[in-house]
Amino acid sequence: MPSAAERTRTLVQGTCSAALLIPGAAAAHPGHLAPDLRVIGPDGEILLLCPAGSPAARAAAPAHGDELPAVLELTDVAPVAVPHRVRGRAWVSGWLTLSPAAAEPGRALLRLEVGDLYLDDLWGAGPVGPEDFARAEPDPLRAHEAELLQHLAAAHDDRMLALAALLGHRAGTGPAAVRRVTPLALDRFGLRVRCRDAGGRTFDARFDFPEPVRHVHGLRRALHALFEAAGEAP
Repeated sequence: MPSAAERTRTLVQGTCSAALLIPGAAAAHPGHLAPDLRVIGPDGEILLLCPAGSPAARAAAPAHGDELPAVLELTDVAPVAVPHRVRGRAWVSGWLTLSPAAAEPGRALLRLEVGDLYLDDLWGAGPVGPEDFARAEPDPLRAHEAELLQHLAAAHDDRMLALAALLGHRAGTGPAAVRRVTPLALDRFGLRVRCRDAGGRTFDARFDFPEPVRHVHGLRRALHALFEAAGEAP
């Protein structure tokens, strides 16, 4: 399974929504505190690209060292329609300064020195060590996950439902039988789905790949093997 540090790094470097929480930096619109781009620096610091005139940039401009505490809040929402779509949240607390590195015209590059991290996602909740975060790598499928999940949900609904054959007694029988299986999350270790029965009750299940995949081509083979196993299940 992916480590908490890897999952947090995937959120930070992924496409989920993010907002900077800065004491006293009120904005007319919440979007003014949403960075345009997030990049991890060589020492685990988070570099944030923001409009030069944004509240975040104005607050960070005069700050030095640990003068300006800030929290980067990330919210990960499933890219497919499922009940309870929020898959996870992460909070990165630290100190914000204006980076001396050059940014695009009209943009400011802010540096968030990481102090504390906390993750609450489908795997569980708990703190993440800054050193572990700095050493971790994001999931290699992060750039493709949303498109792949949407494709599975839209074009392979029958194959997704067939996965219920691998659930054993959890698949239920009669009115309690699983009626829909929706892809919920995908990483190099496996596929997580959300199952729903005729009464609208839901539960999650996870199918681990025989070995971690490194790229989309390996993922296709892993998914093909998973669907084959479902088709052969009694």
